[in-house]
Amino acid sequence: MVTVHCLLALAAAQHWSLHQLNVHNAFLHGDLSEEIYMSLPLGFQRQGENLVCCLNKSLYGLKQASRQWFTKFSTAIQAASFIQSKTNYSLFTCTKGKSFTTLLIYVDDILITSNDLIEISSLK
Repeated sequence: MVTVHCLLALAAAQHWSLHQLNVHNAFLHGDLSEEIYMSLPLGFQRQGENLVCCLNKSLYGLKQASRQWFTKFSTAIQAASFIQSKTNYSLFTCTKGKSFTTLLIYVDDILITSNDLIEISSLK
């Protein structure tokens, strides 16, 4: 929360635009790095069968879900020239000429502020 407060204070002091995004179904986008099996949900198995399925993607409820989503997101945002903070891994910054953009992610919510509205639109 300290980083959120600092980011909000920076945006207010500099008169920067502030944008909030919510990534719907975020945890369903994470790639699994290990084999995970689950029992089939009710309605997908015949009486007497005891089948399981191997998951290819993350699901809500998995302990790995938020970690896998964050790994995939941070890889993608760093490929877009953002630098991850060493003190708060959920904070990313990008400087292009006079443009400065900062992005803060918390679970599946993203807070973006910048001195350049075009950069925010491009990032979104």
